[in-house]
Amino acid sequence: MSYPTNPTRGGNPPTSPPQSSPQQQPLHPVKHVSQQTLTGTGSGPGPGGGSTGGGNLGLRYPSNRKTIYDRNLNRSRTAELSRASFALLFGEMIGYAQRRVTGIQDLEKRLNNQGFPMGLRLLDLLLYREPIRTAQRPTRILALLQFITTTVWRHLFNRQADALERSKDNEDEYMIADNDPVVNQYVSIPKEMNQLNCAAYVAGIVEGVCSGAGFPARVTAHSVPNDLWPGRTVFLIKFAEEVLERETFLAKS
Repeated sequence: MSYPTNPTRGGNPPTSPPQSSPQQQPLHPVKHVSQQTLTGTGSGPGPGGGSTGGGNLGLRYPSNRKTIYDRNLNRSRTAELSRASFALLFGEMIGYAQRRVTGIQDLEKRLNNQGFPMGLRLLDLLLYREPIRTAQRPTRILALLQFITTTVWRHLFNRQADALERSKDNEDEYMIADNDPVVNQYVSIPKEMNQLNCAAYVAGIVEGVCSGAGFPARVTAHSVPNDLWPGRTVFLIKFAEEVLERETFLAKS
């Protein structure tokens, strides 16, 4: 390809712009992205079969080819998250869920569903960080609930849960009390939605931990205020029937 001579260096300006041959590549190929590159099905060393620079447009790799998944899980054990960042993110989550529901129960159910996968992953992470000699999944209901009220609560809120009780009427129901849930501290609820409890997101996390440990249960959040703690929340855990059958069998053995 021939380029025009620069007139400032003594050459004569071209009489007509240079003509590019049909075999030449465009100078800016970004405008001509193929469908193969968009779907990431091409061949190459990059993720998704594409090239290293952009085979998968949904996940960008740094120059050293290391992502957050390559970090040691123990490096962030004592790290803390800014409450302002959490309040902003959680508020956006509530707004996203509210625009897609028609009632309070649907909104709490959606928040519960958002917290469930976090509980599944949180269980594996916390068990991984336990010492090798003591790291084991709970096999009894009481051990599981103590793990939730201590280890899980301390990891999420930097403190233990305020109370753990068993229902006097139903043997398959347990209650975890939190006098001041952090998820409700930065949420302004209108009067027409005073029955809403955004701690349903935490209930989903607890339900995910129970399910991941092999204790299927249904966890719901209920507002139970008192004179000292107007924002007190009780998480009602109702275990499945097979969990109680296994508990009875283990108690006899």
